[in-house]
Amino acid sequence: MKRISLEQLLKESGKLTYPEQYQYIIEQIEKQKIKAVKNSPLNGKTPALHQSYWVLEKKPDYHTLIEELQYKLVSMIRTDYYLNHLDVYQKEEPWVNLLNRYFLKYGDKQQEPVSLNERSFQIWGREKFLQKGQGKRVLAHCGVTLEQLDIYETTEPLAYYSGSREVPQTVLILENKDTFYSMRRHLISGGDKILGEKIGTVIYGAGKGILRSFEDFRFCVEPYINDSGNQILYFGDLDYEGIGIYERLEEIFGAEHGIKPFVQAYEKMIQKAEKNGMDFLPDTSENQNRNISGQFFWYFSDETKEKIRQVLHAGKYIPQEILNIADF
Repeated sequence: MKRISLEQLLKESGKLTYPEQYQYIIEQIEKQKIKAVKNSPLNGKTPALHQSYWVLEKKPDYHTLIEELQYKLVSMIRTDYYLNHLDVYQKEEPWVNLLNRYFLKYGDKQQEPVSLNERSFQIWGREKFLQKGQGKRVLAHCGVTLEQLDIYETTEPLAYYSGSREVPQTVLILENKDTFYSMRRHLISGGDKILGEKIGTVIYGAGKGILRSFEDFRFCVEPYINDSGNQILYFGDLDYEGIGIYERLEEIFGAEHGIKPFVQAYEKMIQKAEKNGMDFLPDTSENQNRNISGQFFWYFSDETKEKIRQVLHAGKYIPQEILNIADF
């Protein structure tokens, strides 16, 4: 509420006698436009008026909105949130009505799944509506899930290069772009082995992006790469983040694909790092998630495990870029 003085109120009333001014203030109070600030002093006149007032906000009429919520929306849209937050519904009503129109047309019949952006445009005429906070809030307020809209979320296509289409083959996922390009150059130049391991295909994982991209692995790659007999290796930075990406990838997709660390590459990283000394290595970022399960270490000898732990405990890390095409 806004506080206003008697003097300001009387200026708005124009040139009136005091009895007329008094009557004007009383009428404003009766119309519930203002109310007196009780502890404010009186003006010393007869009849007396308080010298300060609260300007009352006009209460909105939600009758039509309540009727709409109770009788016009389909059963797939829950109304309990909006009935308790009518001011929110007033703002979101146009979007809710478009969702209601979609359900009126299709009901709960299973639709052909389409992408999130395609369904978003179909319903709201805004292809990025569901990517933004507003769209997600509207769905949450309506109690509607993405599954009810029969949509799938698209991921960034996997970038990969195959030196061979034979099956089974070894597929190597790489965390960083530079290493992907270097290993691709090596394969293009005629090499079929990397650090003694015969590699058929290298895939650029784009860091944590691989976790989403791998959900659609079988759709993103050609059948020979997704062959059930293939061996899949992972190679990333030797730090908590890189180890965490591998462990998460293995946790989610390991049962289906059997993903292992590329041991030879990690051992080569350590050998090169030892030549330069621990002080030469960069410091680990303080905000890295250090929560790793330890599964990554299963594949290494006790000596290598200890060397990796020494690097991590020293607050250092070894980037993939320590290796280059000359090492492969």
